[in-house]
Amino acid sequence: MASAARYDAAGEFYRRCGNSGILLPKVSLGFWQNFGAECLYDNARAIARLAFDNGVTHFDLANNYGPPPGAAEELLGRMLKDDFAPHRDELFIATKAGYDMWRGPYGSWGSRKHLISSIDQSLSRMQLDYVDLFYIHRYDPLTPLDETLQALVDIVRAGKALYIGISRWPLYALKYANTFLREQGVPPLIFQGRLNLLDRTVQEEGIPSYCKNEGIGFISFSALAQGLLTSRYLNGIPSGSRMSRGGSLKEKQLTPQLVEYLNDLSAIAVERGEPLATMSLAWVLAQEGVTSVLVGARTPEQFAESLHCVKVSQDICNDLPLYPHKVF
Repeated sequence: MASAARYDAAGEFYRRCGNSGILLPKVSLGFWQNFGAECLYDNARAIARLAFDNGVTHFDLANNYGPPPGAAEELLGRMLKDDFAPHRDELFIATKAGYDMWRGPYGSWGSRKHLISSIDQSLSRMQLDYVDLFYIHRYDPLTPLDETLQALVDIVRAGKALYIGISRWPLYALKYANTFLREQGVPPLIFQGRLNLLDRTVQEEGIPSYCKNEGIGFISFSALAQGLLTSRYLNGIPSGSRMSRGGSLKEKQLTPQLVEYLNDLSAIAVERGEPLATMSLAWVLAQEGVTSVLVGARTPEQFAESLHCVKVSQDICNDLPLYPHKVF
């Protein structure tokens, strides 16, 4: 039974996505980590249920999320059957294609062959008739943009997705996509890029401001820099952390300079009366053009803590010190 109070704070919890009719929660649930086949189903299910009970209607996936690739989508399909099927029209489900998914020349990148096959496979794994949002997951420098973009248009026209998103494209390619898709009557809904206190590359390129001016939403993935912008790494690498497991975070990234910077940020957060993670998420939400932040979690308690960022003051967020070195 979903919480009857899940929309009680709707006025402060949702933002309009560009110039569209879609409202997205300021905090969205990402399935990139902790929703693979090796994860405990009951724990993943509890995270998703807690998110939905607190008004988080947006679930973000990709065809290659796992491990193994496809596992996160299969897990969501199971959760839809067990819990969320009666609430399908309340959910805004996104998936993506473009990274390595299956063997052979058609298992990745931006060809029409890959994208059409990918959406069909994703729908089968999730046991859905359509997704609300389908992204091209990365920029393909070898496939003609028209081929990629026309495939996305045709996916929408076939009723397999309601909206199209662009993820991790350079600004010049995003501008071309915006023009092409609008001419086809399928304007891009949203851009997904990495934006956090340790990586402001998209801001330097001007992507969030362009999205705002063009009526395109912007959603930040890795808003906590895969856990670096939490209290976990203030004293080095803790056992059991993502970095200690040798995953997508590498030990060489946690330099003495970065540890010093994280502790400086933590001191500011303490002065504000907030956890470092809360302040870090609030900073992202305070940036121009940002619609939502994607947050993953290992436990329901972690995700519950992330939700606090929508309730804290964002007034001084833009005054936080810059980190002068490259982390990612």
